[in-house]
Amino acid sequence: MATGHTITIERGAQRVRVVHNDRVLAESDRPLVLRETGCPVRYYLPAEDVRLDLLTPSDTHTYCPFKGTASYWSLPDAPDLVWAYLDPKPDVAEIKDRLCFYDVEVS
Repeated sequence: MATGHTITIERGAQRVRVVHNDRVLAESDRPLVLRETGCPVRYYLPAEDVRLDLLTPSDTHTYCPFKGTASYWSLPDAPDLVWAYLDPKPDVAEIKDRLCFYDVEVS
């Protein structure tokens, strides 16, 4: 990783819930907590704790030099609401196939 840029990943003990327009999209007590220099804390959730049936794959992909290429999913009124690294870089392999939302409730 670049000098001064760090990413740490740890198992979270907190419960993470994602709600959009009063609909629960995800609820997990098994998050991975990712802390990255210059970014907000992100919670990566197991796919089985996410309502994938409500999400539609997006054509959007972004590239992070530290994590790899992200794929996105959308709701009809919320484009690119959630993302995942399907083939992450080796340093962050734990987040493979886990989903991350922009806005989460943590308890």
